[in-house]
Amino acid sequence: MIWHLLCQYNQQLLILTKSGAKRPYFWGIQTMVTQRTHNTESIYCSLLAVFVTLLVTLCAFSPISSAEDQRPNIVLIVVDDAGLTDFAPYGGEARMPAIQALADRGAKFTRHHSSPLCAPSRAMLLTGIDNHRTGIATIPEIIPAEHKNKPGYSLSLEPGVLTLADRLKAAGYQTYISGKWHLGSRPEDLPNAHGFDRSFALDASGADNWEQKSYMGFYDSAPWFEDGKPAKLPDDFYSSEFIIDRMIDYVDQGLQSEEGLQPVKSLQPVKSLQPVKSLQQNKSLQPEESLQPEESLQQKKRQPFFSYIAFQAIHIPVQAPREITDLYNGVYDQGWHALHKQRWQRAVQLGLIASESAPAYMPETTRNWESLDNNEKQLYARSMAVQAAMLDAMDRHIGRFVDYLKQQDELDNTLFVVTSDNGPEPSDPYQWLSSRIWMATHGYHHNIETLGEKGSMGFIGPEWASATASPGGLFKFYASEGGIRVPLIIAGPNIADPSARQQSIISAFSMVTDIAPTILDYLDIPESNDNPAEVAINGRSLMPLLAGSKHAIYADDEPIGMEVSGNSALFKGDYKITRNTPPQGDNIWRLFNLAKDPGETLDLREKEPRKFAELMLDYQAYEKEFAVLPIPKNFDHMEQIYANTVRKMVASNWTILLLASFILIGLMAVFINILYRKKTT
Repeated sequence: MIWHLLCQYNQQLLILTKSGAKRPYFWGIQTMVTQRTHNTESIYCSLLAVFVTLLVTLCAFSPISSAEDQRPNIVLIVVDDAGLTDFAPYGGEARMPAIQALADRGAKFTRHHSSPLCAPSRAMLLTGIDNHRTGIATIPEIIPAEHKNKPGYSLSLEPGVLTLADRLKAAGYQTYISGKWHLGSRPEDLPNAHGFDRSFALDASGADNWEQKSYMGFYDSAPWFEDGKPAKLPDDFYSSEFIIDRMIDYVDQGLQSEEGLQPVKSLQPVKSLQPVKSLQQNKSLQPEESLQPEESLQQKKRQPFFSYIAFQAIHIPVQAPREITDLYNGVYDQGWHALHKQRWQRAVQLGLIASESAPAYMPETTRNWESLDNNEKQLYARSMAVQAAMLDAMDRHIGRFVDYLKQQDELDNTLFVVTSDNGPEPSDPYQWLSSRIWMATHGYHHNIETLGEKGSMGFIGPEWASATASPGGLFKFYASEGGIRVPLIIAGPNIADPSARQQSIISAFSMVTDIAPTILDYLDIPESNDNPAEVAINGRSLMPLLAGSKHAIYADDEPIGMEVSGNSALFKGDYKITRNTPPQGDNIWRLFNLAKDPGETLDLREKEPRKFAELMLDYQAYEKEFAVLPIPKNFDHMEQIYANTVRKMVASNWTILLLASFILIGLMAVFINILYRKKTT
């Protein structure tokens, strides 16, 4: 037992030393033997110290059974485009028993904020660093020409930026990603170049959920990569199912390997995990069907793992199995105004907002539900049903992963972090003629009969997005609360009282940059290795909140800023200033008191001019500190998406366009020649 304890201690000590941490006091024992003393007790202590040091040295230079490494696994789950109240624990309609179970036994954060766009949020999530310092200030689809390749706007993780995978791998963890990456597609940008041992990653803002194809003209295809190489999806692909299948493959390989992770040329999906074809929820894997070690886990060398699971759900195209979608028939028949009110009421009941607060405004362009004809109502109600089903299906597959970990005796030693990258997606792909033509030529339709199934382009549009963002205002792309206030659930060993099995509700302000330092703090891994080239983490650990030692990690007089493509916010205590760009915004800064007005309905600029001026100065300081570039005049992210997409399509298809131009010119020449001959005759 002593030998095992010493080996375990020395292993931890070596990890800390590699990470650049100061050596523990234990190392000082070695210096004791060099001190001369005539005291008998000191001599005995010195001899004992020599003996202990020799044992530790033997452990350091001999194989150490990692079965003694009982550090917890880390599972980081990111849902795409889910607003605060889309999650069932926060009042959403979708059935989410797996996530609900995590919330019930863990901590639920009610004032957590992300950025208004996916890639910047994911960069901050994985690094704990402001998006402008990571290099992912915005996304390729909406970056203006004036910002391209500027520092912080390279759209790939820049030198010195370390991911959680980098840090955990150095600390002895196996590291895996399955799902959306969107942080660069060059060889040096992909997950395997940023600390991930195994990776199956999509480097795009989204893709089809049933087959390997793009969902918009900006991308020629769906760029999936496995371990840094282009990958092909299976014929029976469904995104949420496949993402979990692949993660189970990776974890299972690591758990079964006697020497830790052994890369393989190709991994096939777990055969027993069939596509969602029935309505059974979270059916546990049977031992004889799933991949099982031949020996018990305790006889293997245990190496903890970090799993980053990044779902495509519920990004457009919104797609889900029909049998799950049918479960939500009738749920949304009352329309978006009714849902907007219901979500606000449930937020009050759950304590997410004050009961006396006013509901957020819906955009002025929101149509009256009763003005729609019956066919339109049915189509829009079905669209929301598909979205709820997509969340439901995702949760079922999360449940499969939980069941798998339980079978491997790893569930009770796993920390789960579940969150979303930004608020609800408002885009309507059919609003532009060019987009409609592209979808028609790429096998997409928007028919109610097969909505959500293969070939359909499902989306909820701005009205439903505004309703699902309630109690916040606006949605994805914007720095209003509806675009950046998202769910955060943390559950695992020592997070909540295991005997009480009662969730902890944490109402303190938190940011997406706080998650990485929280995980490092939880594992006692230092944030820095004293390398001057390393970009410092600027987020803060949430552990004091989880441990109950503090009620807040940010003081009321501390400003916290954020910016993505001109959509900006700065928080300070209960106050917030916000600026949103067109088309929904007007580039005007406004001041709100979120404690009293979480829906941002009452602008306090004129009533509290000093507070407004104070926060504006704070934001200017934030811009300077993080090198935020000014947004071009008349910037509109929708127009920018259109311009960048056309430019990308032309660049990708210039040979075809050139050939088509020659053919067109030739045909015109022939036509003119025919007309000329007719006239001359």
